[in-house]
Amino acid sequence: MVPFVEPLDDGVRLYFSGRDEAGRSVTGCAEFDPQSPETIEYGPALLGPGRLGAFDDSGAMGSCVVSGGGRRHLYYIGWSRGVSVPFYTFVGCAVSTDDALSFERVSEAPVIERGAHDPFLATSPWVLVEEGRWRLWYASGLGWEAREDGPRHYYNIRFAESEDGISWRRDGHVCIDFGEGEYALARPCVVKDDDRYRMWYSRRGDAYRIGYAESPDGLEWERRDAEAGIDVSPAGWDSEMIEYPCVFEHKGSWFMLYNGNGYGATGIGLAVIDDD
Repeated sequence: MVPFVEPLDDGVRLYFSGRDEAGRSVTGCAEFDPQSPETIEYGPALLGPGRLGAFDDSGAMGSCVVSGGGRRHLYYIGWSRGVSVPFYTFVGCAVSTDDALSFERVSEAPVIERGAHDPFLATSPWVLVEEGRWRLWYASGLGWEAREDGPRHYYNIRFAESEDGISWRRDGHVCIDFGEGEYALARPCVVKDDDRYRMWYSRRGDAYRIGYAESPDGLEWERRDAEAGIDVSPAGWDSEMIEYPCVFEHKGSWFMLYNGNGYGATGIGLAVIDDD
């Protein structure tokens, strides 16, 4: 689940998360050519759960990778199990100096943890580096609601900034807020064009769908969900839900990676823009 990529000379490196025998998230990788996706070469596991008692001892789920300061920064969702609620998530960071062959945590503590503006959880980071400024879009937990079928989490998409990619300033700025019937807005993927920012994200009401928004500055966003370009299929592996999009360009074509039914239980899909 939660696929994302970085470009290679002939293809892309795909990062994704699977689960171990205990159900804990582990970030791994593979390489493939989006123009010919039939062949995929799997690589090793790159980042597993943290030490017992750490914020990520129940899983380390990659969410994006960026380069800066001569290192790759892998931002990930650290999971820990709860008692009164099912889980807690916060944002961790691991770095690589060996061409992404291995990653080492910058700290056993999260880089985005609880705070005045994110009192319950923080998750689903997406980072861009622009002229030395690190910009982060992420999901912020607003609370939990007790329900007969178990606690329900509420989170929307917010913004933070940094000079080094490790220490982040947050003021609670909301980028994407709830629409009618929605309670979870997650996993933004932000692409910078010449004149605008584009965001694809997960939006959840009865079931996850992919939303879309545009912004002139990355801060103030206009939701244009009807232009997301994709919906569930009439039948099959992605007929019930679609979520966790990653949009990228390769050799002049634009692609989207995404998950389908079961939050990734049915695999990762690849879609290509229809020029018609």
